[in-house]
Amino acid sequence: MSERETWVGILIGVVGPHDLVDDVAAVCEEQPGVSTLRLDYDHESQAPALVDAHASAVEGWLFTGIVPYMLSRDALTRPAAFVDYSGATLLTALVRLQHQGHDVTRLSIDTLPAADVSATFAEAGLPADDLRTLPYRPEMTSKQAVAFHRKGPAHPVITCLSSVHEALRDHMHVLRLVPSVHSIRVALRQLLLTAEGQAQEDAQIALGLIEVAGEEGLLREATALGGTLAAFRGGTHLLVTTRGPLHDATGGFTALPMLGRLAGHNDVVRIGFGLGRSAAEAESLARRALARARRIGDVAAVLSLRADTDIVLESATAAPAGAQNLSVIARRVGLSVPTLEKLLEAKGAAGDEPLTTREIADRLAVQQRTARRMLHRLELAGLAERTGNLTSGSSGRPLTLYRLTL
Repeated sequence: MSERETWVGILIGVVGPHDLVDDVAAVCEEQPGVSTLRLDYDHESQAPALVDAHASAVEGWLFTGIVPYMLSRDALTRPAAFVDYSGATLLTALVRLQHQGHDVTRLSIDTLPAADVSATFAEAGLPADDLRTLPYRPEMTSKQAVAFHRKGPAHPVITCLSSVHEALRDHMHVLRLVPSVHSIRVALRQLLLTAEGQAQEDAQIALGLIEVAGEEGLLREATALGGTLAAFRGGTHLLVTTRGPLHDATGGFTALPMLGRLAGHNDVVRIGFGLGRSAAEAESLARRALARARRIGDVAAVLSLRADTDIVLESATAAPAGAQNLSVIARRVGLSVPTLEKLLEAKGAAGDEPLTTREIADRLAVQQRTARRMLHRLELAGLAERTGNLTSGSSGRPLTLYRLTL
């Protein structure tokens, strides 16, 4: 993909400190078809909350550095990339320090991998024997980075963290890395290619063949999957959707909550999903999946993929909260662990009473539309159920009532 190749209609969330987000976003917006949502923070620890709050608004994430990216990984549900500070960005900093009269072979550098630093110095023809490096680790804090720089010789400091720069700038010569335009463009190309691949993959046809005696709940299940329902041969029902909604509803092709719900009204429920690049391929795979579901038993669901791959989808809905790992649930539904913890607190406070979308929004300190998106994800995963509507007392839309089952 060339730097000027047209990309149609993608909104990217740019996450980073106040003074970097605008510059990175401006470079991204030079790419035709790319628009940005600028999300800045005072401290890198705030990055996961920004991602969680705006997860459903963007189609991809670009982080201004590796630290906010690593901190936000568990909250990511869209393609993401970060600007790499080694290479061109580091070389730019070295040139600047050299112009200021500093010995660039004696530096204290945080966050960047030691191997990348050595490779950059080798490309520049500089020795790296007297460099001190503190590579980023998931458990590393800005306080640890500050302590690392202070304990060493009085070498100039190169940091990737605005918080470290603020802590040291009055006591040491410290240069904060600012991503070069070239590094931003490289990261953007990587993100666009990943997002394009994801979009093509999500658009794959997912065709389901459903054997069930009664039709109660079938239309609702099809709607939840963003699909259509029709009669098929021999009393079987045909459900047509795409890979993306099916992936989300099954927690990454692990469990199919609709199987358990349909089994609550029927003794026999067999579902076969096929995932293909064409309708004919998807139908062929769905037939294979349904045949295997029949061999498994009266209540079974199977997803068949190309290359003779069959996945048996579990029917179990959510177990009690104490029996589940919140990090697993978070990855499954695309919400952060802190958000799930707040939802559990709301559930405990409500007891057996359902909660309105407004109450959930207030608990999470988010807008109601954001709360509705979160609850919809939980509903698709079998972790929440709608119990009705409550008139808000104004001309606005009624408030949906949900009972949390996570």
